[in-house]
Amino acid sequence: MSAADFLLSPAVQKLMQVLYAAPDQWFSASELTRRTTQEPSEVDATLEHLVQSGILSKQRMAAEQPESVRVSRSFTFYRELHGIAMKSFAAAEPIRSMLRSKFKNSIVRPFILGEVDDNAIEVLVVHGAATPDEAAMAVACKNAKALRRHLQVHLVSIARFNGLTDRDVLAAKLLGASTFEIIAPGDTKAQLPVERIGLLQSAKKKLAALSLSHHRSGS
Repeated sequence: MSAADFLLSPAVQKLMQVLYAAPDQWFSASELTRRTTQEPSEVDATLEHLVQSGILSKQRMAAEQPESVRVSRSFTFYRELHGIAMKSFAAAEPIRSMLRSKFKNSIVRPFILGEVDDNAIEVLVVHGAATPDEAAMAVACKNAKALRRHLQVHLVSIARFNGLTDRDVLAAKLLGASTFEIIAPGDTKAQLPVERIGLLQSAKKKLAALSLSHHRSGS
């Protein structure tokens, strides 16, 4: 198995979801076994490989306690691995799955804006004609067990999103290096709101239509 295949294996992804949700927290093998519902032997073998690769650090917190592991921030490719995890199994995939299963008829464009701290992810959710129930979304975010992270959600309409200016805090966050879109535009079943034509525009259209009709009748 190549290094890439190993890192993308389900066993590693399940462990990394837990470990990257709290990168500075130490976990015992038994706790990781419980949280990931994997076989103890599989967890032990995977952790040993991750420690040997330098991705995880291992330490015995006390003489009477088993060894524990945590994410190694000194790992050469920590930032790259963290970015891959956020854009796939550690954030984007479970959030995308939750939004598509619960709010597919209202969500237009969702973005991950980054991490507020080591236990929360900031998300911008843009909705279309239908507005998702905020209470239902709060419950869905809380029950997204595959994510293992808290979500800080900004829910805005497509009109509000399209009207963002340089002075808006959200506009600045959308330009941040940690921001990425997790569902492409048009890749949902949400309907966009019908644009309302202003009175002046409506009057101009009617006047133009009358003028054209008069011109044709007079010719």
